[in-house]
Amino acid sequence: MARDTGPGAGAGAGTEVGARGKWWPLVAITLGNFMLIMDVTIVNTALPEIARDLDASFTSLQWVMDIYALALAALLMAAGSAADLFGRRRLYLLGLAVFALSSLACGLAPDPGLLIAARALQGVGAAAMFATNTPLLMATYAGRDRGVAFGVWGGTSGAAAAVGPVLGGVLTEGLDWRAIFLVNLPLTVFAGWLTLRTVGESTGRAGGRVDVAGVLLFTGFAGALTYGLIRGGEEGWGDAGTALSLGAAGLALVGFVLVERRLRQPMFDLGLLRSPAFVVLMVAAVVLQASAFPYLTYVAMWLQSVLGMSPIEAGLAVTPLAVAALVVGVIGGRLLSHLPPRVPVSGGLLLVGAGALLNAALVDGDAGWAALAPGLAVAGLGVGLATPVLVSAALGLVPGERAGMASGAVNTSRQFGYALGIAVLGTVFAARVRSVFTDGTAAAAAAPETAAGAPDPEAAGHAAEAISGGHAADVVAAAPPGPARHAVERLAGDAFVAGIDRVCLISGVVAVAAALLVFAVVRDERGQGDRGSAGGQGGQADEGGQGGQRDGTRSASGATGAGETRGAGGVVGAAGTGGVASAGA
Repeated sequence: MARDTGPGAGAGAGTEVGARGKWWPLVAITLGNFMLIMDVTIVNTALPEIARDLDASFTSLQWVMDIYALALAALLMAAGSAADLFGRRRLYLLGLAVFALSSLACGLAPDPGLLIAARALQGVGAAAMFATNTPLLMATYAGRDRGVAFGVWGGTSGAAAAVGPVLGGVLTEGLDWRAIFLVNLPLTVFAGWLTLRTVGESTGRAGGRVDVAGVLLFTGFAGALTYGLIRGGEEGWGDAGTALSLGAAGLALVGFVLVERRLRQPMFDLGLLRSPAFVVLMVAAVVLQASAFPYLTYVAMWLQSVLGMSPIEAGLAVTPLAVAALVVGVIGGRLLSHLPPRVPVSGGLLLVGAGALLNAALVDGDAGWAALAPGLAVAGLGVGLATPVLVSAALGLVPGERAGMASGAVNTSRQFGYALGIAVLGTVFAARVRSVFTDGTAAAAAAPETAAGAPDPEAAGHAAEAISGGHAADVVAAAPPGPARHAVERLAGDAFVAGIDRVCLISGVVAVAAALLVFAVVRDERGQGDRGSAGGQGGQADEGGQGGQRDGTRSASGATGAGETRGAGGVVGAAGTGGVASAGA
C-alpha cells in the first residue's frame, strides 16, 4: 500500500492505493517528467512553421528554445529547496498547473514576444516538476519496487526525447504548430488528478530555507549572460547594450559568490569547488549539453527550409541521436556502474565530439538527410554513455550530506549548458550564414549572367538574416526567375550548410577537449561513488533506508543518480533536455 513517507510526511493525505494499483503514483510522476523533457525536443521540428506564422526572426527563435532551458536551470535547485520545505507533492501539483497554463498561452500566442514569455513560464513549471520527481518516487516506493520505479522513470525520459521530434512533426503537419503546446493540457489534467488520488505528501528535514538572494543572483547572472551573448551576435560586440548585459552578468556572479559564502544554508556550497574533479564534472555537464543538442535546432530548420522536407520527415531524420542514447542507457546501465566514472564520462564526450565532427565532414551543399545519420548515431552513443554517470560520479566526490546539492548542481549545469549552447552557437551560426551569403551575392553581382538579379549588400544582409530564421524558401521565391534565382537558391543552401558545419566543428572540438580534461583530472572514486550509482537500484534504496536524509538535503533539486544510471540514456540530456533536454531538460 502506497502511503506518505519521509521525514516530514504529511498525515491524512487521502492517497491510499491498493496493492494492485501501486504503480499509479509512478504513472502520475513519470507523465510529468515525460512532458517536461518532450517539450524541449518537440519544438525543434515546429520552428520553421513558427517562424512563418509569427514572422519570427532568428533571434526570436533562439529565445523560444533558450528561455525554457534557462528558466529550468535557474530555478531547479531553488525548487528543490522549496519542495523540501513546503511539500514535494504540493510543489509538483503547482508545477503541473503552471506548465498547463503556460502551454495554453504558448498555443494561443499571437506574436513571438508572448510566445517567449509563455515559454519562460513553462520553464518555471518544468523546474518545479523536475525537482520533485525523484524525491516523490523515493517517498512512495521502497526495496525492489523502488528499483523498478526508477528504471521506468529513466526509460520514459529517454523515450520522451526520442518521441519529441516525431510527435512535433506529426502535430505540426497534421494540425498546426500550436498543437505541440496544446497537447500538454489533457496530459497535465490527468497527471494532476492522478497525483491527488495516489501520491502522498512528503517534506525534507525541518529547519531548511530557500536561498532567495542566491536564486535571484544566479537567475540574473544566467539571464544577463545569455541575453548579452545573443544580443552580441545580433547587434555586434561593441554595442552598448551587449556590454551592459555582460557586465551585469559579471556583477551578478560576483554577488552570488559573496552571498553563498556568507550563508549557513546556501543554495550551493562553494566549498564543493575545492575539488578539481567536481569542477571538471560540472564543466563536462555543461559541455555535454552544449555540444550534443543545440545544433539540432539548425539542422531541423535546414531539413525543412532548405531541403524541403515535411515536419514529420524532419522529425524522423534527427531521431538517431535520441534512439541511440536510449538504447545505450537501457542496455548498458548496469555495466556502467562497474567502470570508473571517468571512463564513461570521457568516452561519452569523445563520442559526442566525434559525432559532431562527422556531421561537419559529411553535411555539405549536395548532402541530403541521410548524411546526418552516422554523426547523430555516434553522438547518441556518447550521450547514452556519459549522461547516466555524471550525477553518480559527482556524488562520489562529495560528503554524504551534500549529495542532493551536488546532484542538483550537475543537473543545473546540464540545463545551463543547453541554454549557453543555443546562445553561443546560434551567434556563430548566424554570423557564418551572413558571411557566406553576402560574399556569394557580391560574387554573383560581378557575374554577367546573374548581375541583374543579385541583391545589393544591404538587401543581402536582410536576406541572410531571413535564411538563418528558416525563411530560405521566401528568399528564393523573391529572387527574379532564371539564373539569378538559381544562384540565390544555391547560395542559400550553401550558406545554411556552412553555418551548420561551423557549429558542428566547434561542438566537436570542445567536446573532445572536455573528454581529455575529464580523463586527466577525474580519478576512480568508486569507493565513495557506489553510494549513488549502485546499478540504478541499490543507491536509491540505501538512501531511502536511512530515512531520506540525503533526499531531505536538497536532493529534490535533481536526481540522485540511481534513476539516471538505470536506463536513463536521455534523461533531460537527450533534449533538448534535449533535450531538456532536449532539455532538454
